[in-house]
Amino acid sequence: MDRFCFFKGSCSEFAGLSSSENGRGKCLHGRVRVSYGFSLVKGKANHPMEDYHVAKFVEVKGHKLGLFAIFDGHLGDKVPLYLQKHLFNNILKEDEFWIHPDKAITKAYEKTDKAILSHSPELGKGGSTAVTAILIDGRKLWIANVGDSRGILVTCSEVIQVTVDHEPEAERDNIETKGGFVSSMPGDVPRVNGQLAVSRAFGDKGLKSHLSSDPDIHPVDITSDTELLILASDGIWKVIDNQAAVDIARKFKDPHVAAKHLTIEAVERDSKDDISCIVVRFNA
Repeated sequence: MDRFCFFKGSCSEFAGLSSSENGRGKCLHGRVRVSYGFSLVKGKANHPMEDYHVAKFVEVKGHKLGLFAIFDGHLGDKVPLYLQKHLFNNILKEDEFWIHPDKAITKAYEKTDKAILSHSPELGKGGSTAVTAILIDGRKLWIANVGDSRGILVTCSEVIQVTVDHEPEAERDNIETKGGFVSSMPGDVPRVNGQLAVSRAFGDKGLKSHLSSDPDIHPVDITSDTELLILASDGIWKVIDNQAAVDIARKFKDPHVAAKHLTIEAVERDSKDDISCIVVRFNA
């Protein structure tokens, strides 16, 4: 695989404020200008930040790629940190990526999960959701997810939830077929074996026999009508619905400012979870 490098001349990236938890970047793909911004806010729980992200432009084999992801960890921050470092590399290592990106993404998700499980003594017993988006030459998006970190696509005429929230109740049959169960006790939401509130995730070695890390994958053509892509952890979606998030993001031309206002709004609505958000804007 070609070495990752930042584009010269047509792209720029820089951190905003004084922290890597806020930042922005932009790139010109032909006639389409793509810019992004991200914002992460630690939640109120008494543990280290468990949300991680990727937001960058790279050039590989003569193709301009935008790589965007949100990883929402649970029971520790080691699995989402591992995903931040390795998942995109694993996807782009797959020989099929340039011909069948969906097959490459599926294989890389599986291989990455196996690697996480094989390193469980170092990475611990926790896990992570993921939503990833790969923009190829400004023309095609490949969006994938496991868990409840969500991707929303905004066009001139509609708001589309591209990803699937993998909730235990919706996948009860699969969980029970594997010998697990879904229960709302303890707590107030359905959980796999009474523990995990998502039915798909990376890691979680103790529950893996009843969980899946298979991603749902959706291709999206970028057209002149494409406005925004919003990726966020459930720290956003627990308190802000899709349309409200879009209404907020549309108010700001700068996607970094839009991402910051989304995280601020989630805090003001008393989201207690870690909050992470990436906004990507497309301007034809």
